Amino acid sequence: MNDPARCVVITGASAGIGRASAIAFARRGWRVGLIARGADGLEGARKDVEAAGGVALALCADIADHAQVEAAAARIEEEFGTIDVWVNNAMATIFCPFERIAPEDFERATRVTYLGAVWGTLAALKRMKPRDHGTIVQVGSALAYRSIPLQAPYCGAKSALRGFTDSLRSELIHDKSRVHLTMVHLSAFNTPQFDWGKTCMDKQPQPLPPIFQPELAAEAIFWASQHRRRELWVGFPAAKAILGTRIFPGLLDRMLARLAYSGQQTDRPVSADRQDNLYSAVPDDHGAHGRFDQDAKAYSWQFWLMTHRWVGVGAALALLLLSALLLAYLT
Repeated sequence: MNDPARCVVITGASAGIGRASAIAFARRGWRVGLIARGADGLEGARKDVEAAGGVALALCADIADHAQVEAAAARIEEEFGTIDVWVNNAMATIFCPFERIAPEDFERATRVTYLGAVWGTLAALKRMKPRDHGTIVQVGSALAYRSIPLQAPYCGAKSALRGFTDSLRSELIHDKSRVHLTMVHLSAFNTPQFDWGKTCMDKQPQPLPPIFQPELAAEAIFWASQHRRRELWVGFPAAKAILGTRIFPGLLDRMLARLAYSGQQTDRPVSADRQDNLYSAVPDDHGAHGRFDQDAKAYSWQFWLMTHRWVGVGAALALLLLSALLLAYLT
């Protein structure tokens, strides 16, 4: 309690981007509240946080259950004090055409990915707003703007989360609250979700390339927690998808219909004993990375430019000046 280190809460912290984000905050000396369903992954995350120089509290909770989220938030504040940053990262996806998804599966994926973030936001806001302090980071996706086939529940949930976030942001502005609400929209990342997301397809799922390493997303999430940016796009594919759907959405509908089925599947068949995490965590510690290390990029120039906008502005002004001088010389 007397430690001056700040506190962050991360949902879906046992693996993937949540796991990488926990390490990113720990390296800066933060206290990290870890929330997830899988005890094995949480224990691995706790060890990673401590090895990185942070202090961890790991709590098993189903993010889709408001009461469990609220209880976890209360426990973290009891142990660590004020929650400074809350990261809503937990998600669940299904790789399957819409008509073949069972209604209960669709509802479950929506409750985890959308309502889980809503409940996390509610728990964070309950504590941050009276203090007029804190940041809530919604881990979004380019798919919140540009949906793709075979992941209708996930795309719908991320789109809903964006709408919810925009509505709440306006309410905070109206109330003159200093609580900051931001959204980080990601490209495709190399995480274990492609090994445990529920699927009805014959071939193993994969992210639509190009693929990035989870540490890039983690750095973006940390950066967003420390800067008052409304949204942050991570990876040129995310920027291209978001901007492209504003300009020619119909063309993208047709392109994705042609390319995104095969693009989301490898040439390897789904194992007969494959386990999915839709209703319960998959046993064992799966870490931050998936099986695409050989294809994943650790760096994104687009993200660097997004976080160093003065460089882009300076380059644009220099180009305009050079063009003006050239035009004056030629005339």
